[in-house]
Amino acid sequence: MHLAIMGGGYVGLVTGACLATFGHKVTIIEADPQRYRSLAVGDIPFHEPGLADLVLFQRDSGLLTFAMDLEAALCGVDAVFLAVETPARRGDGAADLKYVFAAVRQMAAALSGPAVIVTKSTMPVGTTRRISRMMHELRPDLHIEVAANPEFLRNGKALLDFLRPDRVVIGCEGPRARALLEALYVPLVRRGAKLVTTGLETAELVKYASNSFLAMKIGFINEMADICDKVGADIADVALGMSLDRRIGAQFLQPGPGFGGSGLPGDTEALARIAQKAGAPSRLVESTIASNTARKAALAGRIIKACGGSVAGVHVAILGLTFKPETDELSESPALPVISNLVKEGALVRVYDPKAINVALAKLGPGVFRHESARSALSGADVAVFMTEWAELQKITPRELRQWMRGRRVVDFRNIFEPSALRAAGFDLTGVGRPLSAIRQRPPADVTFMRPSLSPNFAQALSS
Repeated sequence: MHLAIMGGGYVGLVTGACLATFGHKVTIIEADPQRYRSLAVGDIPFHEPGLADLVLFQRDSGLLTFAMDLEAALCGVDAVFLAVETPARRGDGAADLKYVFAAVRQMAAALSGPAVIVTKSTMPVGTTRRISRMMHELRPDLHIEVAANPEFLRNGKALLDFLRPDRVVIGCEGPRARALLEALYVPLVRRGAKLVTTGLETAELVKYASNSFLAMKIGFINEMADICDKVGADIADVALGMSLDRRIGAQFLQPGPGFGGSGLPGDTEALARIAQKAGAPSRLVESTIASNTARKAALAGRIIKACGGSVAGVHVAILGLTFKPETDELSESPALPVISNLVKEGALVRVYDPKAINVALAKLGPGVFRHESARSALSGADVAVFMTEWAELQKITPRELRQWMRGRRVVDFRNIFEPSALRAAGFDLTGVGRPLSAIRQRPPADVTFMRPSLSPNFAQALSS
């Protein structure tokens, strides 16, 4: 097939590179001249494991190309995927669809023949049908069918999620769109993915419902961790005991500082608005949002309490800035408000992140000292705060902490360390739902919620 993708951002780039692995000719259309030039030479503007290698490989094979000329790129295409940005709108936080509708108008003017239009970016329920009406009004001379095909990509594991998905969701009403997309995803079905074909609004809602449910699991296990802190229970064993129930499962049962990124926070907010507008408010989703907001707001207070009630003049090392490992995304990261609040309280904050240090410069503000390694950030620190479970941070030992740090306080929001090991090394530990005497039981081989593995690169994903 000849496919075009409008938008060379995260979703568009991952989608285009992965579809090219199926043998299709894919053109990614990028309107921003600077980003286009970067993509054309293989410079990926964000961190996603394996993606740069895959883009370069498919570009060199001739299957993946980049373009700014819309008419030339859309000439003879079978399908056009809409993957343009939908940033949160100022004021109410709703998805700003101005880029989407601008792209639709440009596409309508440039198309020279029939095509299937596929919405890939996460958009409010009803947007795909609205695009369908626009296309029919703008180009009544062409046979255009519009479908919804939501993405389920996780930062840090996007290639694996696309190439080895649990399911592929297609929302469509026309026979051509259905036939094209079902044929397109045959390689994934052969690998075991379930193909779900449904209506437009249903497909759009599946994305919001899925992410909101995962957010509720995170919120629930965080609240259970708070109870553990009060009653002396061990959240690691609570989560293990829950995860062995096949109805519950192991994923998203790792307590921490709260969920962040551009996915779960935005999708829970969007679903709450959709539900309110429809006259069927979702109290569970609203409570999840409120619980997550309150959790992130309380993090700095936990650190201050661990420091005896004041951090004025205290050297605080913040390790990890991103909301999760294997990404440089800082959107809604719990680390940012923590840093801001600590600086306001007079702390001397030093920060380190393996991938997001340079990205974070504009967001950190004055009074924050950037370091190029964990050891540098910890050197002379009074307290160490672990915000993200990067693999290299998990390798730090209590002995190394003693050698590098001046103080003996550790705030571990990711439960990286065994409480008993840190206590034996002379540290005061503030963890999440784990008593100081806890020794983590080794979970069964099929239960990996405590330490998720890193994504394989694209070659491993393709060959497995």
